[in-house]
Amino acid sequence: MSSVIGPIALALHGGAGSEFARFATVERQAMEQALSEYLSAGEKLLQEGRPSVEVVEYVVRLLEDDPQFNAGRGSAFNAVGGHELDASIMDGLTRAAGAVGGLTTVKNPISLSRLVMTQSPHVLLIGAGAENFATEKNVDRVPNSYFSTAIARERWERAVQRPMTPLSSDKIGTVGCVALDQAGNLAAATSTGGMTNKAFGRIGDSPIIGAGTFADNRTCAVSCTGTGEHFIRNCIAYDLHARLAYLHQSLDEAVRVVLNEVLEPGDGGLIAVDRLGNVVTNYTTPGMARAAVDAASNRWVKLVR
Repeated sequence: MSSVIGPIALALHGGAGSEFARFATVERQAMEQALSEYLSAGEKLLQEGRPSVEVVEYVVRLLEDDPQFNAGRGSAFNAVGGHELDASIMDGLTRAAGAVGGLTTVKNPISLSRLVMTQSPHVLLIGAGAENFATEKNVDRVPNSYFSTAIARERWERAVQRPMTPLSSDKIGTVGCVALDQAGNLAAATSTGGMTNKAFGRIGDSPIIGAGTFADNRTCAVSCTGTGEHFIRNCIAYDLHARLAYLHQSLDEAVRVVLNEVLEPGDGGLIAVDRLGNVVTNYTTPGMARAAVDAASNRWVKLVR
C-alpha cells in the first residue's frame, strides 16, 4: 500500500424502483437506518486503510444478508417461483473482474464473484458451473427457500396477476457499492435477485462487466440498478467510464447524460465515484435507496429526492 494517505469515498445503493414513495414510515426508517449503518461500516474500513475491493465486497454482503433488499435473502421470485441470483465485482487498479449468474444455493453471490476474479482464469461463471465452483471453494450454501421473503412473494403474486407486464413495475432492484480507498484505488460491486417474475434463466446487467458494473482507477467506479436489458444494450457502466476517459466530462455531467440522453426515463439509476472522490447517486425512477460519503465528507442517506 502507498505510504501517501489520500481521500476516501464510498457509495452504496439498495436499488432503483417505484415502491419507496409508498413505503410506510416505519419501513422507510428501517431501510434508511440499514443504509446508514452499512455506509458507516464501509467508511470505517476505508479509514483503517483497507483496499476498496475488499470494502465493496463487505458492504454488498451486508446488503445481501438484509431481507429488505433484492439481493441474497429477499431476492425477487422468477416466473417459476424460484430465485436465481447474479453478481459481479471489479478492481479498478488491475481491471480484474469476476461475475456469477443464475445462482440458486450460494448465500453470498458477491463473494463467489470475487473468488472467480481471484482464484480462476475466468470472468463470468453461470448456472451449474458457478454452483460447482462454489462447491470447490467451500462457500456458504443455503436452500433456495432461504432467499424467499413474504414481501418478495407478494410482489411476485401481484406480477403474476398482470401477465402483460412480466417485468414488474412495482419493483426494487439490485444492490451495489463503489469505493475509493486511501491508496487511490477504485472498486465496484453489484448483486441482485433480478426482476420480479423474470423468465427462468434470464440474466440482467448486474453480472455483466461494462453494463452493470465497472471500475478503472483512471476514471471511476460505477454500480447500476434498473431494467437490466437497457443497461446491457447501452453498455452503461463502460459508457460512463468512457465519457470521463475520452470526452473528459465531469462525473456529474457524464451521469446526467447516460441517464437522461442514452437511457429512457424510468430505466433506472446508478452510483459512481471518480478518482478524486467525487460521488454521484442519481436515477430516473420514482426513487432509489442510496447512501454515500464523498472525499469532502459530505454525507447523505435517501430513498427519494
